[in-house]
Amino acid sequence: MARIVRVDIKRHDYPLVGEFKFFKTPARPSVLLRLTDENGVQGFGQSVPIETWTYETVESVETTLRHYLAPAILGADPSDIADIHARMERAIRPSFSVGQPLCKAAIDLACHDLWGKQTRRAVSELLGGAKRSHIKLSWTINTPTLDAAEQRLTLAKAQGYTHFNIKVGSPQTPDYDLALVRLVTRFAPDGFHWCDANTSYSLDTALALAPKLADAGLKALESPLPPNRLRDYQRLKRQGALPILMDEGIVSAVETEEFIALEMLDGIAMKVARCGGLWQAWQIARLLREHGLTLFASGLTDPELSMAASAHFFSACGLDLPAALNGPQYIADRGTSDASFRAVGDVLRVPTASGLGLTLPADVCGAMTPVTQSHDALPP
Repeated sequence: MARIVRVDIKRHDYPLVGEFKFFKTPARPSVLLRLTDENGVQGFGQSVPIETWTYETVESVETTLRHYLAPAILGADPSDIADIHARMERAIRPSFSVGQPLCKAAIDLACHDLWGKQTRRAVSELLGGAKRSHIKLSWTINTPTLDAAEQRLTLAKAQGYTHFNIKVGSPQTPDYDLALVRLVTRFAPDGFHWCDANTSYSLDTALALAPKLADAGLKALESPLPPNRLRDYQRLKRQGALPILMDEGIVSAVETEEFIALEMLDGIAMKVARCGGLWQAWQIARLLREHGLTLFASGLTDPELSMAASAHFFSACGLDLPAALNGPQYIADRGTSDASFRAVGDVLRVPTASGLGLTLPADVCGAMTPVTQSHDALPP
């Protein structure tokens, strides 16, 4: 394959609609990355840091790409994804798991996009083939009052949503969380609903609440505890009141394999952006299949390129459950500047064009800053 000769980056923020507790400004920040090969073919990727959810920031992503990762992949074959990740791991070493995974996801996605364009194949084909043409979406309920929750539920129903993922935990009380879940399950009794505590429960709270949430009709409890509370996860799983999903603690296939062996989880709420991109995500999905565990779909309020990567990934996985990809819910223009990719109701179409399958306008992908290039690199 033609090798990478140029890397360009750009910060690009997307206006938000509504309120989501993880965003402190009215925009969803991202960093766009463009790779150019020696034939002039270009691939695009995206990093989606949220400092209130993980330790990575837009500033750390930009400087890490500029000074460490971009030079490391110059001259690499974008189709040799294992080598791409090995180069990135040598440049930014891991600690417990993948170092700066949200940043590395931008390069992983861009390599998949470039590889797909070089071979005229969609990313889902690179992953083994699309098993779904559309992804069913779930609506996120994140409200401090039940009155506000009722308003959001009504809005979601009007937009065609029937499945809900519910944010629970701090600063909400357990009593409020239970009342919120009961409200949602009464509102949509035929939907598929689960809740996400974002690691904010104690073991005692989770043990007391899980049976009540199950009685209320909930299908799973995501990230109830901090991921380093290994014995607590084991105990909560043994209780068996609800399937226990891990999220924040799953960054690579290594800890996934260990946590499965330790019997800490029943499934994973997968985020492609969280684990350094599609390469690690695919290995994690394989482990879940091998051990008969459940794959749930989640995201980081992903805009277009990151959302498209998730659509390809969950399509290739043959996802059966509604996906908590809430970019179309919280980002203006339903999260994308490519109208052909825009979600309709609660349905997100999986792109079929080569690579990630999106066409970005000049105001999104233009005016990128060169990070590094070989002497024979082509102009942008």
